[in-house]
Amino acid sequence: MAFLGHPIRVTIIAGQWLALTHLITTYGFTVGPGSGPSMLPTFSTADEWILVNKSYRRGRNVAVGDCVTFVRPVENGGYAVKRIMGMPGDYVLLNSPNHLGASDNMIQVPKGHVFLVGDNLDWSRDSRDYGPISMGLIQGKVTHKITMDGWWVPGWFSKVSGGLRSPTNGF
Repeated sequence: MAFLGHPIRVTIIAGQWLALTHLITTYGFTVGPGSGPSMLPTFSTADEWILVNKSYRRGRNVAVGDCVTFVRPVENGGYAVKRIMGMPGDYVLLNSPNHLGASDNMIQVPKGHVFLVGDNLDWSRDSRDYGPISMGLIQGKVTHKITMDGWWVPGWFSKVSGGLRSPTNGF
């Protein structure tokens, strides 16, 4: 019966590795491809991966300007990446400015929700379409984008900025 010791030990070690992998991808970090035109020019439509820090799950310590990944509230789930434009209590413009037919309607983001918008306003399906989303749907904050160019591995990573800039016209 000594031959049963080895398969059982291998099964236990494999189970431990699976549990560790589950913990890291659920509460630590995940890496995945980014695709689609809604976040151009911040993220390319192809050949770019994103690193998501899961310590920001459920909206912990996120701020206006952060890129987050979340469970889409429409189309039977799935994940998407958008930028936070409004936190609970903020007033946000419901439509895109300077577009034909756009109104100046504003809404107040409800408690426990955020208003998310894609960087490419014309090609983004976001909170302007389905309203503010619950912070509970946020899966993490996008901290880096990965472009695998060349042999120098540290050169593959670039930090994702907050996306908000100071006004240059002195206001």
